[in-house]
Amino acid sequence: MTEPVDCRAQFPTGDDAAAWRAHALNPMSTGLKGSSILKIAYEIRAMQDEGHPVCNLTVGDFSQSEFSIPKALQDAVAAAYAEGQTNYPPAFGTPELRAAIVELYERELGLKYSVDSIIVGSGARPPIFATFALVVQPGDKVLFCAPSWNNHHYLHINGAEPVKVHCGPETDFLPTRELLEGQLDGVTLICLNSPLNPTGTVFDEEQLAGICDLVLEENARREAAGERPVMVMYDQVYWMLTFGDARHVTPPGLRPAMAKYTIFVDAISKAFAATGLRVGWAVIPAPFELPFKALVGHMGAWAPKPEQLATAKLLRDPAAISDFMGTFKQDLSDRLFALHDGLQAMKANGLPADSIAPQGAIYLTGRFDVAGKTWNGKLIETDEDVRSFLLEAAGFGVVPLAVFGPKDVVGWVRLSVGAVSLEDIADGLARIEHALSQLG
Repeated sequence: MTEPVDCRAQFPTGDDAAAWRAHALNPMSTGLKGSSILKIAYEIRAMQDEGHPVCNLTVGDFSQSEFSIPKALQDAVAAAYAEGQTNYPPAFGTPELRAAIVELYERELGLKYSVDSIIVGSGARPPIFATFALVVQPGDKVLFCAPSWNNHHYLHINGAEPVKVHCGPETDFLPTRELLEGQLDGVTLICLNSPLNPTGTVFDEEQLAGICDLVLEENARREAAGERPVMVMYDQVYWMLTFGDARHVTPPGLRPAMAKYTIFVDAISKAFAATGLRVGWAVIPAPFELPFKALVGHMGAWAPKPEQLATAKLLRDPAAISDFMGTFKQDLSDRLFALHDGLQAMKANGLPADSIAPQGAIYLTGRFDVAGKTWNGKLIETDEDVRSFLLEAAGFGVVPLAVFGPKDVVGWVRLSVGAVSLEDIADGLARIEHALSQLG
């Protein structure tokens, strides 16, 4: 047997590697950045491995020790594998799943679509990528709001120009018509998300209807001028998860004429704690069917066939969904309100803590107004200072809201409850209260 070739010895290193990469790759690649959230998660994992107690509220995922997928879904996946359903599915989704999504949207959202409008992918990311790739040309403008999840990365990949609209606590960090007016010149795609990652806040009817009216007015003007329309990508991955008085609303549900301009992005990932099953979809205007099918097919981004068939069975079983949601939503609500109530109690006691009442998703927006205070002789000034203080002084892992793009939000954080127990939260809040009381 001959000695293996050491390919590693052929790779340039150091400055030579950077120069060769810049010479060989698409210039777009040099601007791609990794996930700041995952970087924070690695630091927390290292602390936990060393035996430090940490209430980890960082990653938007679920611990299977806290939340499992529906039993009906688990059984259906196993049955599909047992039946040998392991060959290629259709590139844009199995007929069973596409039909089940049509039924789900009519039954639960009051929206009628045909199967031609359903394009299935491996989670929500391929439909998002396809939406950007098919709607946005290099040099086009894409409007998105800050805070929001990952829009800037997809925009960069497609060579678009950003129109970033900063939203603050006065609008629950969500956009309004007033914030978007005067911003649509050259925009071909508006990215909206409700319930919102990272804040867990939800559009009400008036907010979303105002934005829809603005889009319809702009598109009426563009149609008369022979210009390309502005489309709306409506990410509603968390729509089944609303709490209290919050109710999910959709653009076509409020303004039927918006169906022509709305591309839904959706998945089972969050609604059924099934992030690893990788079943998502786009719901598109039917005239977009052929290019969407072609692009997703060339990407090879389909979900595994057993998971698609199992998802179809679950979506067609309202009783199974209701049984799962009854417990799942209550458990999420208990955790979100435990955090909210704990922070509100600290606020009432004069400590620099606050939060927005839970509305949806698996996130709570919290605030630790500690900038300008000192800890261990060090002045706290930046979001990174706040995050480090919470983690090191209290074993409380958070993601600064600034990671998601807004400005002037020092101290505002995202708290994700998918991987923690009520005991974890109670212990973490006790440590936070003690740490806040020690600040100079």
